[in-house]
Amino acid sequence: MNAYGIAHLRPTAAPTEEVLEYLERIQATLDPYGGKFLVHGTEVEVLEGEWPGALVMIGFPSMAVAREWYASPAYREILHLRADHIPGDLILVEGCGPDHDSAAMAAELRALRAS
Repeated sequence: MNAYGIAHLRPTAAPTEEVLEYLERIQATLDPYGGKFLVHGTEVEVLEGEWPGALVMIGFPSMAVAREWYASPAYREILHLRADHIPGDLILVEGCGPDHDSAAMAAELRALRAS
């Protein structure tokens, strides 16, 4: 099942030289793991709540592969170039399968609540 790396970044200034280097080098760390940018550097339209900052979403073939990328020596080598200069949060999450049914999920939750 696909997995996603999602970052909520809150840059406080124009990109530093280190951040630009990170941007130049990250794709090479993703390629061996099938990682692809799905959202990167576009405006977000906030419909509810607040969302200060930017969203980055990277797709991976599986959660195991996403974890391997994050722990890889190539990514660990450049991580500080971003993390030391842009505050933010990063999560890995597994996606829903193609047969996901939110109504069935609600039924299961109702059954659990009733027991």
